[in-house]
Amino acid sequence: MSDLRIAVLGAGVMGADHVARITARISGARVSVVNDYLTEKAQQLAASIPGCRAVADPLEAVADVQVDAVLLASPGPAHDKQLLACLEHRKPVLCEKPLTTDVASALEIVRREAELGAPLIQVGFMRRFDHEYAALKAHIDGGGLGQPLVMHCVHRNPAVPPSFDSSMVVRDSLVHEVDVTRFLFGEEIASIQIVRPSPNPLAPQGLQDPQIAIMKTVSGRHVDVELFVTTGVAYEVRTEVVGERGSAMIGLDVGLVRTSAPGTWGGTIAPGFRERFGQAYDTEVQRWVDAVRSGVNVDGPTAWDGYAATAVCEAGVRALDSGDVVPVELARRDG
Repeated sequence: MSDLRIAVLGAGVMGADHVARITARISGARVSVVNDYLTEKAQQLAASIPGCRAVADPLEAVADVQVDAVLLASPGPAHDKQLLACLEHRKPVLCEKPLTTDVASALEIVRREAELGAPLIQVGFMRRFDHEYAALKAHIDGGGLGQPLVMHCVHRNPAVPPSFDSSMVVRDSLVHEVDVTRFLFGEEIASIQIVRPSPNPLAPQGLQDPQIAIMKTVSGRHVDVELFVTTGVAYEVRTEVVGERGSAMIGLDVGLVRTSAPGTWGGTIAPGFRERFGQAYDTEVQRWVDAVRSGVNVDGPTAWDGYAATAVCEAGVRALDSGDVVPVELARRDG
């Protein structure tokens, strides 16, 4: 079987990472087309890959006869039109989060895909492919904790860009814990509240950081998440699930723990998301490529998962503004 020919839309940090990943570490696929609104960037990236071309129009890139599948790493506001084009041309697509930036357009994507009668969209919640999250999921599903009751999460970044605002803490950071909650517990989130602690004096002016998200699932399970995106330290992501028969935690970075003078103890912390989740991204893309080549098209989070995460985060932004517990409203899921 010939290699899957992939168009990568978006040549920013994530898009460029995916191009390098597919070129160097993924089997059964190659990047045939690159697109970015900064055409010079796309041309430079394409020139570094044998047999790759830069295409200026993203919709033309999707329709290109030399493209079998699409990896969507463009800015979120562009996703809805690009996803609709993928559906129109029946091209399988791996879409980096968010599916779209609002609930209405996300639901429209779900419905349009359903009309085709076959899944084509996979959403890039890469934590589901991380070895530690997979082990925690298996432990829960295998009954190792008995009935899971509570989940505690930590999501810390050393820094964020100057344009990062308070709502982006919910939409860009918390969204991962939203999907983790649905993945680990296998149920929807019913409500969300955002607590606003005293802000970090070192955070950019106007940025509410840290934030504490409190979510409740439809069965009543409690989830709390500390979101702190200007720690100035490193990239820390931890998850602990507490059940009736014990607890389990991942994300401790305990590869090497050491003591040294004068009386210090510790190890290292991943400096960024690439170091922490590089394996997860590789596994995610390889499994997606394998699924598309086999005709299954999706082996991971679906368009519905992307829609549900968008709905929770939209409720989260309202909760951030009001301080109230905000219910999450989801459309009826058919099939």
